[in-house]
Amino acid sequence: MASTFFGLTIASSGLRAANAALNTTGNNISNVDTIGYSRQTVQTEAASALRVFAKYGCAGAGVNTLAIERIRDVFYDNKYRDNETKLGEQDVKAYYMRMVEKYMDDDSVTGFKSIFDRMSTSLQDIADNGSSTATKRQFLSSVQSLTDYFNNMYGNLQNLQADVNDEIKIRVDEINSIAQELATVNKQINVIELTGTTANELRDKRDVLLDRLSGIVDIQVTELPLYDQAGNPSGANRCIVKIAGGQLLVDSDDYNQLMCVARTSGEKVNQTDIDGLYDIYWTNGVDFGMYNASMTGELKGLIQMRDGNNGEYFNGKVEGLYYNVETTKVIISTTADYLSNMSKCKLSDTGGKINIGNQIYYYTDWTYNADGTYTFTIDNKKSDQALINGKQGSEASIGDDIRYMGVPYYMAQMNEWIRDFAKALNNIFTEGVTADNKDAGILFTANYATGTGQYTEGELNDSRRNGKGYYYMTAGNVSILSELDKDPSKLGTKFSKDPTEVEECEQVKKVISLLTDINQFSFRGRDAGGFLECILSDVMLNTENAEVLYSTYLSLETSIDNQRISISGVDEDEEAINLVKYQNSYTLASKMISTLTEIYDRLILQTGV
Repeated sequence: MASTFFGLTIASSGLRAANAALNTTGNNISNVDTIGYSRQTVQTEAASALRVFAKYGCAGAGVNTLAIERIRDVFYDNKYRDNETKLGEQDVKAYYMRMVEKYMDDDSVTGFKSIFDRMSTSLQDIADNGSSTATKRQFLSSVQSLTDYFNNMYGNLQNLQADVNDEIKIRVDEINSIAQELATVNKQINVIELTGTTANELRDKRDVLLDRLSGIVDIQVTELPLYDQAGNPSGANRCIVKIAGGQLLVDSDDYNQLMCVARTSGEKVNQTDIDGLYDIYWTNGVDFGMYNASMTGELKGLIQMRDGNNGEYFNGKVEGLYYNVETTKVIISTTADYLSNMSKCKLSDTGGKINIGNQIYYYTDWTYNADGTYTFTIDNKKSDQALINGKQGSEASIGDDIRYMGVPYYMAQMNEWIRDFAKALNNIFTEGVTADNKDAGILFTANYATGTGQYTEGELNDSRRNGKGYYYMTAGNVSILSELDKDPSKLGTKFSKDPTEVEECEQVKKVISLLTDINQFSFRGRDAGGFLECILSDVMLNTENAEVLYSTYLSLETSIDNQRISISGVDEDEEAINLVKYQNSYTLASKMISTLTEIYDRLILQTGV
């Protein structure tokens, strides 16, 4: 039969279970507002029955308190993190696109349209009074306002690119910090769980870190049990975290780190890029693959904003190789329309990296040939010349196919318009003569990068020497010829076939016609004044798409998080009910012990001799 004190054992097990449940309920209530805390519950089971060799066979032995476990649903965790990744990408895009939209806001004083309209009006004033120096000065003033507009816009976009670049560095540092914390937490979890205890709070901490990491970059989390030498579960687990399309970041208590390496002036991808843009590598030197299509999250949004070219990047095939002692000439043929137009050219003018047959080389200069090919000068000192052997017919590229309208795209659009517009007006005015019937010069030019001097008409038109021509002119350095600023009478407003036949404002009339005639000048199917509308349509489309997607993912975040919280979150009303329930259990278990005390008192003190 069962021991006389068997009932006391049963009662004490119930007391311990109720006490554990009360403490757990108190812990839940204390953390009701703690971010990332998962509701905990006590897992119990009936103790193994005791064989008493009586008619009824077995007697219940009370309750076993197995563990305190947190309530968590991995399915909702995965859904939440996947949504956070998409939300993070659209968040940064919407933020920076709103800034681009603000920069290009066409206000009534300094906006493109108002400046362009003033320039058109001043041209008409010259046509009405061609001999007036004042009207010419007024026109040149409006042209200077136009160049200042593009100079400022160019500077604003470069500053924006610098801001995005700095934020990329911040995000990379944050990934490194989270990776280090995850490795530490993983080690602490395993130390505790090797004893058979579940590290609930530490697992919550790890989930909070993973939630934050998922907003920066896409993640894949796998947890595998570890076994001892006999093949039995040890209690420890191996937590593996991969990012950016499957690249290993954390493996248990080991972790990898990323580093940002700034590009030098000789490693630029685009002509308009600022110096010091970061490339991302693992600290062991392996390329992170910052443009891989699998990556999502804030980091991808920032990279696309900084480097997005809408798919227009240099690519072609190697047609010829010519070796010298210090350099190698590489002839590359291209087929894309945007690569055969120097107005659309984005290649760096200070050299950069070129990928030939999946091998990186450094070029110091390039020329555009009359047959539609490019000739690149490869620096043999920085590049392994031996590796370039056999590259005939290989694919070549500079930069990557980034199908997003980021900063480089908008700057390239500005460059294209200003180059074509400046060339068209320069051609008209150089066909004319000055007020004293002398050959006129150009109106638009570009300032040297050194800040001293301007490009001459010959340098801008000399496409035979290196095929670049107006490529040297950008929205950042465009200006009017300094001689005109000093003496407006040198503007070629007049036309003369010979000294006896002079048309006073013929060239001005041609410019007025060019401004509105799409057959004479067009930009993306619009006339000269339609530039900003084209760009703004791109900006507004990108902004609207980002904001719509952001709103969608934000709504999904709320919905998924509510579902997740409904399972793992602490409900005050539910815990209040549990508090009463476990209090009653504790009271009853105590009452049973009290009752047994009376029984033992009667049995021991009042029974027998």
